[in-house]
Amino acid sequence: MNRANQSSVSEFILLGLSRQPQQQQLLFVLFMSMYLATVPGNLLIILAISTDSRLHTPMYFFLSNLSFVDICFSSTTVPKMLTNHLFGSESISFCGCFMQLYFLIVFAYMDNFLLAVMSYDRFVAVCYPLHYTTKMTHQLSALLVAGSWITANLNALLHTLLMARLSFCADNKIHHYFCDVVPLLKLSCSDTHLNDLMILIVAGLLMIPPFICILISYILIACAVLQIPSTKGKWKTFSTCSSHLVVVSFFYGTIIAVYFNPSSSHSAETDTPATVLYTVVTPMLNPFIYSLRNKDLKGALRKLIVRKKLST
Repeated sequence: MNRANQSSVSEFILLGLSRQPQQQQLLFVLFMSMYLATVPGNLLIILAISTDSRLHTPMYFFLSNLSFVDICFSSTTVPKMLTNHLFGSESISFCGCFMQLYFLIVFAYMDNFLLAVMSYDRFVAVCYPLHYTTKMTHQLSALLVAGSWITANLNALLHTLLMARLSFCADNKIHHYFCDVVPLLKLSCSDTHLNDLMILIVAGLLMIPPFICILISYILIACAVLQIPSTKGKWKTFSTCSSHLVVVSFFYGTIIAVYFNPSSSHSAETDTPATVLYTVVTPMLNPFIYSLRNKDLKGALRKLIVRKKLST
């Protein structure tokens, strides 16, 4: 990474969510609790799916990947914030900040792609149940996930390199608890029009198509559900998609609120609560949302816990 333009800044100061000591203590406990719920919760989902042969299907393959991404997503931001609080520090190195930015973009877009892939999987399962195994093969599932990882990493590399070409002068205080694109652009003393343009163009190309895919999938699913004669059958079919819909609403609602607005309209007061939702709260809630609404997954989790108790 070329540091020629960043000679004035060797580190950034993360101002966090609050400057009040009492609020900082409360936020530390809250974030620690959410992180300790996120990691074991998502790990349990992954273990339950991997150890139960009945769950070795595309749907649960995508869900286990989503759980892995959620662990990584929270681990990109929360541990650094907790560590800074414990040691009374607010700093993050220049390279550390850009690494955090890179992985944040990777995991955010992986969430985006996986939610779209999962909606397509549900569409095939509901609208073409007899052809599900031939349409959603293991090879196609692996290809979709691999393509998502490659695209997310290339996108993150693009934005990180564009950020690296900017100059950062005297001001190095980030009004956030992690290094995000918008706060960093505000600190730059260079022309950021290219960065702003690429955020809108690339984010639009990579966020809007998956979102449209989700909308179309659920419109077609709704049409298929309405054709089911019995109310019980309609509810049973819709319930298989309800968990995914809840997660989609959380994720896209906050992403649109933070990133699909002009730079002038951004502020720490409005952006920070939204970013907390999609970087911390949503990854924590995903295991509960999916496990509470899924009998097969609940059964696999019970078997895993019982097996663990018996082994001890």
